[in-house]
Amino acid sequence: MPRAEDVQSMFNRISGRYDLMNRVMTLGIDKRWRNAAVRAARIDPSTRALDVCCGTGDITFLLAEAGAEHVIGADFSEGMLDQARKRQKGHRDPAARTRVEFLQGDALRLPFDDNSFDAITVSFGVRNVEDIPLAFREFARVGRPGARIVCLEITRPKSKVANGFYDVWFDRVVPALGAVISRDRAAYTYLPESTKTFPRPPKLREIMQAAGIGDVSWKMYGGGIVALHSGVLPLSPAPEAPRATEQRDEVAGPA
Repeated sequence: MPRAEDVQSMFNRISGRYDLMNRVMTLGIDKRWRNAAVRAARIDPSTRALDVCCGTGDITFLLAEAGAEHVIGADFSEGMLDQARKRQKGHRDPAARTRVEFLQGDALRLPFDDNSFDAITVSFGVRNVEDIPLAFREFARVGRPGARIVCLEITRPKSKVANGFYDVWFDRVVPALGAVISRDRAAYTYLPESTKTFPRPPKLREIMQAAGIGDVSWKMYGGGIVALHSGVLPLSPAPEAPRATEQRDEVAGPA
C-alpha cells in the first residue's frame, strides 16, 4: 500500500471528476448500493451519524435525507471535502444544507470523543487506509452503545465467471476510463489494485468482530463484486475473563 500522504495527494488530484468517474465506472449502479448502506444504518430522527472517508458526500447527504438529526462527513482529502461543500451549497434537500457538516479527519485518528455517534458508515474508502483493523477499532471507539457500523466495499467475487469479468473490468477498462475521464490513469490503476488485497467478507467480519462490533453480517451486490457489512456495538461492555493467577499458584510445584 502507498504511503498515506501519497493516497491523500491522489484523491486531491482526482476530486474534481471523482463523482463522474464513479457513475461511469459502475454504470450508475453504485447509487443503489449506497442506498442499501443507508438503510442498513437504520437512521431515525435522533440519530447522530458519522460518514468516514466521505469523499464528495454521497452517503453523507443520504444519511441526512433519511432523517438523521446531524451528520458529519469526515475525509482526509481537502480536495474531496471542497467538492462536498460545493455540492452542499446547491443541494436539492434542505436537510443536506442544515444537518450536514464536513470536517477533515484521518480514519485511524478520528477527531471525535468516545461514544459520540449512533451510526458510523464507510463506503469505498476503508481499503485505502494503512491499518484496517485499527480503523474499525476507531469506528467502535466513537460509536455509542448500540451504534450501527456499516461498511460498503468492493471485494473479489467467488465465481470464476465473475472473477474473469472483474479482472478485465478493473485491470483494463477502469484505468482506460480513468485516463480519459479523470486524466489520471495512475490513480485508476492503483484503485483497482487496492481491491485485490482487501479482505473478503468472512475475513472482514472477523476484523470487525475483533474491534468489538457484534452481530456482523454481510450482503453481496453487483454479482459478488460489492459487499455490504453491518454490525452493532454492544449495549454494555463484554465481561472480563476470570483471572486464573490464584489457581495457577495453588497447583504450582516447588521452586
